[in-house]
Amino acid sequence: MSDSPGSPLPVDDRFAGQVVLVTGSSSGIGAEVARRFGASGATVVVNSVTSVDAGRAVAAELPDATYVQADVADEADAVRLVEQVVAAHGRLDVLVNNAGTTAVIPHGDLAAASPDVWRRIYDTNVIGTWQVTVAAVPHLRASGNGQVVNVSSLAGERPVGSSIPYACSKAAMSHMTRLLANTLGPDIRVNAVAPGLVDTPWTADWDLVRDFVKAQAPMQRSATPGDVAEVILGLARSTYVTGQVVLVDGGLSLR
Repeated sequence: MSDSPGSPLPVDDRFAGQVVLVTGSSSGIGAEVARRFGASGATVVVNSVTSVDAGRAVAAELPDATYVQADVADEADAVRLVEQVVAAHGRLDVLVNNAGTTAVIPHGDLAAASPDVWRRIYDTNVIGTWQVTVAAVPHLRASGNGQVVNVSSLAGERPVGSSIPYACSKAAMSHMTRLLANTLGPDIRVNAVAPGLVDTPWTADWDLVRDFVKAQAPMQRSATPGDVAEVILGLARSTYVTGQVVLVDGGLSLR
């Protein structure tokens, strides 16, 4: 299935009447998740912190979608984001925590992974995810079918990744997923996907990594945003699944 913005997507109404917030959804995985929820009948809220025009363009593709600029790493912004979703649409049923950041640092270069780098990455990937989720919980509980899907990473499950701080932040996100699922059930389900390398603008120049994945993974290619979005929607449809972190890595973790 093509991931280009103009490509038709299969239409169903599984999420008709539901409101879905996708953080960090102006491009890449987040944008594809937004499109697929929209094609499944949901009202989608697109979010970004810097790529405002791109975020508005994604929202403009989707029926009844809106865009909210907010920085999930900022507590007031995280709360405002959820408040604006509910003010505009009256409810929140699904939260996809996709907003994230990294720094590309060789694992052996310990000095380059400074405390400031750790704080910046954790502020978005871990604390940002926590802040938006906490703000969303009352509304997700009220929906009667509330759920959270976090976008973690293979780097949180294996000793790989663009940097050690990034990998540790994704390990924290994966464990947060399990802890929240244990705490919030049965009212709210919480799951995560853990992609390997995904072909997005963020990774466009990661040719060495892409060649490694092609050579090592059983599927012999890196992922597309659609590959990851498909699993996110699958988890959102799976009403008896919670607390799971699903690898989306083409089998790379087997090797």
